Amino acid sequence: MNMNVKTKAVIMAAGQGSRLRELGPSKPLTPVGGIPLIERVIRTAVDGGADGIVVVVGYLGDEVRAFCKALEPRVGVPVEIAENADWQKANGRSILAAAHLIDAPFHILMSDHLFDPEIMRLLRATPLPAGAGRLATDSNLKNPNVDLEDVTRVLHVDGRITEIGKTIATYNAFDTGVFYVSPALIDALRASIADHNDDSLSGGIRALSRAGLMQAVDIGGRDWIDVDDPTAHGLASRLFKSAAE
Repeated sequence: MNMNVKTKAVIMAAGQGSRLRELGPSKPLTPVGGIPLIERVIRTAVDGGADGIVVVVGYLGDEVRAFCKALEPRVGVPVEIAENADWQKANGRSILAAAHLIDAPFHILMSDHLFDPEIMRLLRATPLPAGAGRLATDSNLKNPNVDLEDVTRVLHVDGRITEIGKTIATYNAFDTGVFYVSPALIDALRASIADHNDDSLSGGIRALSRAGLMQAVDIGGRDWIDVDDPTAHGLASRLFKSAAE
């Protein structure tokens, strides 16, 4: 491990991405505005202050690994690869696959979520309390770029997350997929699996929430989008244009 790295970003890129299959066999390698999604997320992470990247691969992992390692010298930070052999299970398994590369507070990012890098800086604006975590949330419940059928919903009270999930009935924000968490999340995920048979990232977040350790940080209207289907891909292409444009 590079001991000079202070802020790692773990990017979850292991899933199959079947809803975007018509645009390419590998979701992380699907271009938006001519730039593959995974490259956009890595570059955004670096712009947001990450000085080390961990990409968790699974489905078509060899292709994603090769692309990310070739990108490493061009982004100027170390890019490590973690293998998620259980990529067909819930996404919390990707964090567990990267656990051996984590020893300090870290960001969690999605390989298919594009966002303003300032959101990462908002999450790190103050020191993270021991064992705690923060999630960037969008309080604009009428955000036209959000797929209400698929988005993860969040309920928070006085900045503390009390519930999170795709099907919760009462909520006051959306999960943007940008996190800053302590390594305590890894133990919370293991507890979620052992106690509730829930291996999703949301399961681990719920475990921290039950302990009063999960904070919501509003993004203040900054841009983000989950590029999960062709409709969202079209929106993202307009919202996040290529550097050449």
